[in-house]
Amino acid sequence: MHPLHRYQISLFLLGTLCLSSVWGQERTGSYHYNSFKNKKHYFGLTLGYNSSGFKIEHSRRFINNELYRWNEGVSNPGLTLSMITNFKLGNHFDFRMLPSIALSYRTLSYQELNSAVERKERIESVFGELPLLLRFTSMPYRDKRVFFLAGVKYSYDFSSNSRSDKNFFKIIRISPHDFQFEVGAGIQLYLRYFIFSPEIKFSHGLNNVLIYDATLPESTIIEKLFSKSFTISFHFEG
Repeated sequence: MHPLHRYQISLFLLGTLCLSSVWGQERTGSYHYNSFKNKKHYFGLTLGYNSSGFKIEHSRRFINNELYRWNEGVSNPGLTLSMITNFKLGNHFDFRMLPSIALSYRTLSYQELNSAVERKERIESVFGELPLLLRFTSMPYRDKRVFFLAGVKYSYDFSSNSRSDKNFFKIIRISPHDFQFEVGAGIQLYLRYFIFSPEIKFSHGLNNVLIYDATLPESTIIEKLFSKSFTISFHFEG
């Protein structure tokens, strides 16, 4: 795991524990949970921080290429805003749809072979996303429940460079379509008027988003390019 992600997870867990202890002092039973447990579905809003990048699988041409010593993907921070539609499937399972808009910044870095020059391509994206998730929740304890989730997500990049003038783009081209699997965990805090749910989630691409172009050396040394992201979300629903 990337050291930055370890630091972000530590802050997330510390903040969640602090919030849990503060709100847990008010009630000793699951009083607020009881007012929500019979609802078959509910809606909400998500505010999220994402850190997005690429996982690179190099081609055989990378071994003998005469331009670059190494090539890697660098993660950068972004923002996510989602609408929540949650359907209960019994007492412990939920089916969730979260249509989202995500601002993402990803970087590809190339170190030249015979110099200290480092070439970077920062790819700015505006994603329309549709995650479809299945969530498992624990039994309630003092108006709190732990949950785990998994699912798939489709993303479309409205600012994809694949539609740009080929002569304008000098390094690499990325497909606007992306499918990812997602896994995550979090905690539900049942308050008087809504449910507050901090959550962490990891996403990894299922399809190769590289659009191969034999005229671009930076493209030929890559075999496959997969999206990856880490997201800290704060759900407000009820």
